[in-house]
Amino acid sequence: MTAVSLTPAGPFSLAAGVRFLEDFTPACYSGTADEVLRLAFPADDGHSTVAAMVRQEETADGAAGTVRAEFTVHPGVPDGDLDGSPADPASAGAGPVSTESGSRPDEAVRAQLARILSLDVDGSGFPALASADPVVAGLMAEFPGLRPVCFHSPYEAAVWAVIGHRIRMTQAAAIKARLAERYGRRVQVAGRTLHAFPTPPVLRAITRIPGLTEVKTERLHALAEAADAGELDAARLRAMPVDDALTALRTLPGIGPFSAELILIRGAGHPDVFPHHEPRLHAAIATAYGLDETASGDIGRLAGIADGWRPYRSWIGLLLRARAERIGRHAS
Repeated sequence: MTAVSLTPAGPFSLAAGVRFLEDFTPACYSGTADEVLRLAFPADDGHSTVAAMVRQEETADGAAGTVRAEFTVHPGVPDGDLDGSPADPASAGAGPVSTESGSRPDEAVRAQLARILSLDVDGSGFPALASADPVVAGLMAEFPGLRPVCFHSPYEAAVWAVIGHRIRMTQAAAIKARLAERYGRRVQVAGRTLHAFPTPPVLRAITRIPGLTEVKTERLHALAEAADAGELDAARLRAMPVDDALTALRTLPGIGPFSAELILIRGAGHPDVFPHHEPRLHAAIATAYGLDETASGDIGRLAGIADGWRPYRSWIGLLLRARAERIGRHAS
């Protein structure tokens, strides 16, 4: 097991992130009283699986404490019977990768963890947005220290987009969880058993997925191939101009304008994108800023409001969605 430290620049609360994941259906996350974040996911290398536990140190002055992560990298994939037998790491005979601190595999996982938690972004300028915008000030007070907790990778975000197309979110989450349980690597993290989502080579070999059409299964195979080819590399996508990245993502089977924005913002962790194809966010902006109902369809006007959130437009968008969902839960 390797231990690494992540030092937040600007406000950050791991506990807030855990609470967010508990309410975020695609994550299927069940937290514990110890506020340790337990994760299992395919590594960015496309073949390994990471098991990690993450904690944040408490500070006396209320500043964002250092985030400590301990992780193990499991090589390759459990072979399993892709026609139905659950994958079993023990029977596959694959143990964790033995790496020394500071080696390149460790640094890659550290970078991936930082991206998942939005700790790869300098958030020191984030609080300054509150002084110019009372709505933003209210959001920061309501969700102190909350940064986007991203999908583990653009690959997993793209898979979610295809699975969830035109079906209920809870149904999509159940299908994704079953894929992880049957074909993903099973790991132990801080006393709990977790199942990582299948790596691209495993997903590409699955011939039938209960609950999904043949077309969706073919699209998942294509996404796995795209991930293997580097087309879903987070660093690559974030280095591109936003419009170019979105255009490239829309060339993938099953990925439309809404899904492309999801992959870039919540998969690659881009901190400064205004989504033009997310009606729920548009409605949340209109409500928060006291606009009439028709304003939620005026994308140019909403984008102009969001320009005041630069360079953290994705972050404020998340806070607005979190508020809207909280209000929705209380109303029901």
